[in-house]
Amino acid sequence: MRLSRRTLLSSLAGSALALGVGTEAGYANEAGAAAARGPAARALARLLPAQRDQVTFRTVARAAARDRFRVSGGAGRILVEGSTPAVQLAGFHWYLRHVAHAHISWAGEQTRLPSRLPAPPEPIEKTANVTHRFVFNDTNDGYTGTYHDWPYWERELDVLALHGYNEVLVYLGADSVYHRTFLQHGYADEELRAWIPGPSHQPWWLLQNMAGFGGPVSRQLLDDRAELATRIINRLRELGMTPVLPGYFGTVPPAFATRNPGAHVVPQGGWAGFTRPDWLDPRSDHFTRIAETFYREQADLFGATSMYKMDLLHEGGNPGDVPIGAAAKAVEAALRTAHPGAIWNILGWQTNPHREIIEAVDKAKLFIVDGLSDRFPTVTDREESWEGAPYAFGSIWNFGGHTAMGANTPDWASLYQSWRTKPNSALDGIALMPEGADNNPAAFALFSDLPWTDGPLDLESWFEEWPRYRYGADDEHAADAWDTLRRTVYGTTRADSWSEGADGLFGARPDLKATSAASWSPPQLRYEGAEFAKALPALLAAAPDLRTSSAYRYDLLDVTRQTLSNHSRVLLPRIRAAYEAKDKAAFSQLTGEWLCCLDLLERAVATDRGHLLGRWIADARAWGATAEEKDRLAYDAVSLLTVWGPRAGADGGGLRDYANREWSGLVGGLYTLRWRTCFDALSASLTTGRPPAPIDWYALEDTWVRTHPAYAVEPRGDVVGVAAEVRVALGL
Repeated sequence: MRLSRRTLLSSLAGSALALGVGTEAGYANEAGAAAARGPAARALARLLPAQRDQVTFRTVARAAARDRFRVSGGAGRILVEGSTPAVQLAGFHWYLRHVAHAHISWAGEQTRLPSRLPAPPEPIEKTANVTHRFVFNDTNDGYTGTYHDWPYWERELDVLALHGYNEVLVYLGADSVYHRTFLQHGYADEELRAWIPGPSHQPWWLLQNMAGFGGPVSRQLLDDRAELATRIINRLRELGMTPVLPGYFGTVPPAFATRNPGAHVVPQGGWAGFTRPDWLDPRSDHFTRIAETFYREQADLFGATSMYKMDLLHEGGNPGDVPIGAAAKAVEAALRTAHPGAIWNILGWQTNPHREIIEAVDKAKLFIVDGLSDRFPTVTDREESWEGAPYAFGSIWNFGGHTAMGANTPDWASLYQSWRTKPNSALDGIALMPEGADNNPAAFALFSDLPWTDGPLDLESWFEEWPRYRYGADDEHAADAWDTLRRTVYGTTRADSWSEGADGLFGARPDLKATSAASWSPPQLRYEGAEFAKALPALLAAAPDLRTSSAYRYDLLDVTRQTLSNHSRVLLPRIRAAYEAKDKAAFSQLTGEWLCCLDLLERAVATDRGHLLGRWIADARAWGATAEEKDRLAYDAVSLLTVWGPRAGADGGGLRDYANREWSGLVGGLYTLRWRTCFDALSASLTTGRPPAPIDWYALEDTWVRTHPAYAVEPRGDVVGVAAEVRVALGL
């Protein structure tokens, strides 16, 4: 039943694609009517139903193998031509922003439009300057939201199309592929479901970093996730986008050699306090059989695609006595046997990919998404690094889904253009890879514009125009706010060897010497905090009729949250100084101010649905079939944001608070609990003169993860009012 339903869905998707193709002669009549019912038109009906009848989409051929779009027409009669339905949507969004002054993003939108869409003053024509526009980090399915449903994904895919992406990493459903594969190679259902981690932790299992934590998974959960993955993959195909699926490179469950005599298995040791899954020697007949089963089962579930993601020996993997080059050849051979002509997609990160891999495989069918393009100033020549293999200019602007604003946009504007246009450049794509998505809308829009911009991108002009369509009209105060943001939080560069902003200290495990919340985050702000804070009163002064859109309210929340977060770095050294001076009065006053800021921060983030821990938990629990499973999935979801894993991973591996974020429920719950506990212990020490009592922070955190109270699932309060309170409280 499930398979026949998938077959039906695929058939419907194919019919939908056919409807999207019109002809020059028939545009005004029957072909035009067919195109109006095509995938791009259906997306427009979902996004802007009132305008759906004013736009016609038509498919045209690529130009020199590059995607292109053209927007023309009169008022209320907009014609968008593009090489795929997704490219047509990208063309429409370009028109929407630059002509109609409206904007749709994954974090807020502004769609106040006239009854008749305005005519473009002249046709808008754009050709992509690279082939690949890749999106999502391997960690996205964990840090952005494992437990999202179809309505979320339907909109997310539409928004990605609007921003011009054509390759989307899909890890969802891979658990079913592994489960079905190893059922045929000596394993029982129950032991496989215990080996597969809880869904929030599965990205690191697929990277061969860990297994089991947060499980077992149920058969129903596997089936439900596979069904959602099918819908996502079918929609991507319908829009003319490429689903990038995981390939097989040798991960096996425990005791594989015992179940499969003669197999050569290399133990992979540990990763951040976890035991890594074993690696099967790809040169063996055993590997060939497993890979054949894997690709067959994957295709049976989701169909074939043209790009497969595999990171061989990622983050410290151990090759043992297996030659890396020979292993890579065998992995490639298995992929080519199953999918001739498919591209091997691999992440450029740390020592990945190993040079032996690049030297061994067909570089013409390798595509590297660089995670370090805007991170280290020492990264200067990817043609030399990767021997001419095609690659994408990439950005990871946050780690763990941190809520910090900002990005190294000057690097994007300068490096992308110079690297792409230099002689013999192998740069043929962009890769948008924050570890957690759905944030930083200005960075999202700007980075997405790179492939559609002729010549160097002018940052000053770009940020000058941004608030016009982000909020719907010119406003001097909004323009001032964004000029401040351009010069501060969006003006950082890789010169300091960071690509993300500093996380706030409110989310740090209490320590008066703390400089970051996550173990591998910047130890200080990368811009002038006092200068950044000027954006808050400027944004609050924007005209009242611009304040109603979700775009404005998201940005006001983000600036308010970031201003409070930055203040934690001013307050904590003062608290430490008061404690070390044994000034109990000053310590009491300053810690009281700290807790008041936590309260303001909790109230600010509670105004937005996307900042609610309660929503995150409710989404996870909704996937459970029993009370026990609901509790297990909730723990899986919340532990990822807090302790991350067991004590060995949290403390010894440094993973605790890796995914800290300033969300309602975390701020007012765990973060406040920790700091109150710390301040009470330090205050008692000042009173008694004895050293503060030791605190087992992991025990406190893990207990909270398992026993916390219920948190709100709907936003409450008014962000404009809370922002005004913050401005007064901080004297801005």
